[in-house]
Amino acid sequence: MIRALTGFSTRHPWKVIALWSVIGMLLTVVAGALMPRASQASSGELLPKSYDSAAALRVAEERFGVASDASALTVLVGRPDGKPLTGTDQKHVASVAKELGSRRVTMPDPQDTATTADDQIPFLATDYSQTPEVSVGMTAPDRTFALLSVRLEGNTVDTGMHNLFRAFREQAEGAFADVDLRTGFTGGLADQVDTRDAEETTQRVVGLLMLGLIVLVNVLVFRSLCAAFIPLLAVVVVGGAATGVIVVGALLTGIKLDASTPSMIGVVLIGIGVDYFLFLLFRFRELLRERPDAPPRAVAAEVGSRVGTAVTSAALTIVAAFATLGIATYGGFRVLGPAVAVAVLVMLVASLTLMPALLAVTGRRMFWPSRALKRTPRPGLAGRTGDLVARAPLTSFLASVALLGALAMGMTGMHMDFGQGGTPHETRSATTAAEIARALPAGVSDPATVYVTASAGDRVTTTSLGGLSRELARVEGVGSVAAPVLNAQRDAARIDLHLTADSQTQAARDLVSGPVRDTVAAHTPQGLRAHVGGTAAIFADISSAVDEDLKTVFPVAAGLIALILLVLLRSLLAPVVLLLSVGLCFAATLGSATLVFQHALDEPGVNFVLPLVLFLFVVAIGTDYNILISDRIREEMEGPRTARAAVARAVRHTAPAIATAGIVLAASFGSLAIGSNASTQQIGFATGLGILLSAFVLSIVLVPAAAALLGRGIWWPVRPGGRRGPGRRPEPAAPVPGTADHRAESPANTG
Repeated sequence: MIRALTGFSTRHPWKVIALWSVIGMLLTVVAGALMPRASQASSGELLPKSYDSAAALRVAEERFGVASDASALTVLVGRPDGKPLTGTDQKHVASVAKELGSRRVTMPDPQDTATTADDQIPFLATDYSQTPEVSVGMTAPDRTFALLSVRLEGNTVDTGMHNLFRAFREQAEGAFADVDLRTGFTGGLADQVDTRDAEETTQRVVGLLMLGLIVLVNVLVFRSLCAAFIPLLAVVVVGGAATGVIVVGALLTGIKLDASTPSMIGVVLIGIGVDYFLFLLFRFRELLRERPDAPPRAVAAEVGSRVGTAVTSAALTIVAAFATLGIATYGGFRVLGPAVAVAVLVMLVASLTLMPALLAVTGRRMFWPSRALKRTPRPGLAGRTGDLVARAPLTSFLASVALLGALAMGMTGMHMDFGQGGTPHETRSATTAAEIARALPAGVSDPATVYVTASAGDRVTTTSLGGLSRELARVEGVGSVAAPVLNAQRDAARIDLHLTADSQTQAARDLVSGPVRDTVAAHTPQGLRAHVGGTAAIFADISSAVDEDLKTVFPVAAGLIALILLVLLRSLLAPVVLLLSVGLCFAATLGSATLVFQHALDEPGVNFVLPLVLFLFVVAIGTDYNILISDRIREEMEGPRTARAAVARAVRHTAPAIATAGIVLAASFGSLAIGSNASTQQIGFATGLGILLSAFVLSIVLVPAAAALLGRGIWWPVRPGGRRGPGRRPEPAAPVPGTADHRAESPANTG
């Protein structure tokens, strides 16, 4: 199958390149236009229905008509001089609020904004124009400001909704300025838009730096502009195609993608795609040096066939690892896993078709203007490393294990942090929230909510809820309790709780999941049912769901990867060595993250999603690199050379590809560490570090050292080169390091 795909691609390269270009550009446009429709902005929608906060969301939607994609805003209105609001001011607040609640907010003219690129395809565009729901809320105790509650409906991850908020903000600011009042906006869309605007320049710079680093690394390695830019352009085209496939698949199946899924997929595709292209490029250059007179297309076909087997094995390992997330209870994981798996499968198909086709077309010109193809390369650092590992495998093995073990000790005392915050920006939204928090409970702008429902035919009364409200007000950490609000049918009520802790904090989650829910369970009137919702409740339930998923996904993913390695490597011992090594690397990476974030930076702990995401990426990608080096070691052991000489030669020829790929992929993930979101920061840093450890410690030192120690026995029960066949020379005795025989088999002399 692999040989057939690569053979067809190298025989008809221009057709393959044209087909990928058309499909890639088409699906990229489709993905850009339809991504908002396929994304789910509300984290609560990703929870199983059995969780309390998910039940609260259903009540809000079914009994109060609150759309699942509704976004609540808090508008602060005060005097420019900071003095208390007068009676006239309060009348103006009420009248302007009524006016804003009756005026339709329309999308801004694309010609008047800097976001014309968001309007892509007219017939696929979404019109978010609407009349907002505006109501007057509480007033500060010192009467320096009043608060308005505003609700806008639409997918908050869509830039169209961001533009709508900007239009509403401008409209509200103008209306209140006409009556000499100032405004501030916070919560929901305001937070997202202000944070995005604050990070936009940084993210662009980081993205450009990441791409620049990838190009620079390739230029330094290959001394070629073509080898630097062609892989990146190809990966961008394939990445667009993969994203389009995922978006279309999500829309056809009705699955909603988590808001963070697109950015995660983009990072994965760039890193893994460039990795696979690098594996092909290094082997292509090696064979062109060995066969200067061979037709480039024939060499490209052979490279595609040889390396394609290892790439396929590595990609299937990643696919299997992430596919196990399909059994997770938390929808964010359940969607992310299959999405990454599909993206990697698309990249795999490109690795077996588009990339060999590009090699066939460019041939030796791929490495222009470098003259490296015309001379035998020096062994370099890779050769010396392979020689060292082959000479002293036990020392190399023990040193690697000691390093990883020391880092793994950092896991001692590790805590899980379920926070969603990060380093706050000095945005207008943050400034407004701080002003509100100085006068009112921190949870005013994002309250926890108790929904009380009656059975069919029964009614809820405010009198019957008086006892529950009083008990909730006595709970330590609840700053104030709003009066119950009944729905139109009077079969449901909503009670807002303004917590003293910000809804994004661990304190708020502990409060709603413990004392608040206990009080609700004990004092809800007989015959009524109650559910606790809101941001704090949602994330408290997410933490519980993730905790359950950790206990399930870890063993299933490890077992599936072990099974794949068993089939691919046709060995019982080699999969054990690889799994133990990547397991130790995972522990070392998680320990390092704990040392940096929990101990050095004094954060509450490591983010709750980090262990699972890190396990999948480090184990899967670490296995990726291990498969590449193991496949080359096995290939070298097929010959008559000794096991240690085979290891030295394998490291010499494979280490540059693994090292370069590791740097590129680590840089790709490392770009996530630049930002204000704590979860993304930790995932970016830890995954980048884990990939570097996988590449430079596991695949270049530890695994080759283990292979040198175990010899051909590592492939038991099918040992390569272990049987003499017709015409095969007897295997020579192992050379003694430092002798002429050893020098003859050293990496410097086996090019």
